[in-house]
Amino acid sequence: MSTKIRYGMIGGGRGAFIGAVHRIAAALDQQVELVCGAFSSDPEKSKASGADLFLPASRCYGSYAEMITAEAGLPADQRMDFVAIVTPNHVHFPPAKLALENGFHVLSDKPATFDLAEAKELQKLVKKTGLLYGLTHNYTGYPLVKEARELVATGKLGKIRKVVVEYPQGWLATRLEESGQKQAAWRTDPKRSGAAGSIGDIGTHAENLAEYISGLQISELAADLTSFVKGRQLDDDGNVLLRFKGGAKGLLHCSQISVGEENNLNIRVYGEKGGLEWHQKEPNTLLVKWMDQPMQVYRTANGYLCAAAKAAGRTPPAHPEGYLEAFANIYKHFALAIRARVEGRKLAKDDFANDYPKIEDGVRGMAFIEAVVKSSKANAAWTKLEV
Repeated sequence: MSTKIRYGMIGGGRGAFIGAVHRIAAALDQQVELVCGAFSSDPEKSKASGADLFLPASRCYGSYAEMITAEAGLPADQRMDFVAIVTPNHVHFPPAKLALENGFHVLSDKPATFDLAEAKELQKLVKKTGLLYGLTHNYTGYPLVKEARELVATGKLGKIRKVVVEYPQGWLATRLEESGQKQAAWRTDPKRSGAAGSIGDIGTHAENLAEYISGLQISELAADLTSFVKGRQLDDDGNVLLRFKGGAKGLLHCSQISVGEENNLNIRVYGEKGGLEWHQKEPNTLLVKWMDQPMQVYRTANGYLCAAAKAAGRTPPAHPEGYLEAFANIYKHFALAIRARVEGRKLAKDDFANDYPKIEDGVRGMAFIEAVVKSSKANAAWTKLEV
């Protein structure tokens, strides 16, 4: 296959935030090309948004259903290969389902669906169709996150005992949703966001990162959710005790009312022999700590890193790589997986192209949200994840 992988975007039109991030990330490695879109639920806004991106008018659709149907009718060498879904949470499942039913791969923003029932139904459909499904838990794309995962997987830290992960923000410390701010409005609306606020928006990133690096799955949890801002319908702060399969324990904290915090995602993992620490605000540094020797400082793009970490970098050491590059690694791997499928090549399990979040991660994320909400309503009772 000597052409770019073609994709269509659902959502991400004028006034949207994450759609532009997806488009930048998708373009970074020149593996994929945006060929069509249904960028808004408003047909005129959708078409105007497509024109902003210099797409032909015939490929700017008034709805995602129109786009999927029309694209399915085009010749194979012209139609999109996959859809990128960048809508609010309640519009993740319907277009994903329709795309899969019409033969298109899906790459969706997180969380995967509006609730766990939808996620499980989507998982069955992915299995039935045999198509690819990816989820943009983009923090797994950082080179040193992959290095941290490798250190754990190769046993260098010993058996994992404790995982501490947090994601504080401060942007919703006031009732911003009342000002007409679009991102705040839908994220605090249970009809569009789902059963959780901060837990669904950023808590799932923390949960996914903890499981990705540690290689362990959360089995049960005890959660305390709070809506600190008066009148807010969904949680804006969450504190969760974690129990992992295999015996490790953990703490997860997420907050959107932590005044002065930006996107301060960070994680610490402790094993019997050593520990590690990584901060998203300084993503090109990984601290590795030992019982009997000085702390080591790992840096992005150096030759001593594992193969996955080296492959995830693009520039020489000390040239900063961050959020967009990590996001781009999800798109790059997903595109390479599609390319292998088109060319009839079966990927090895450890091929880098397999390293992107999948439907199983989406189901686990939704199970995490539902368990947290259920636990909090029961005064932080221990609650199992129903995966």
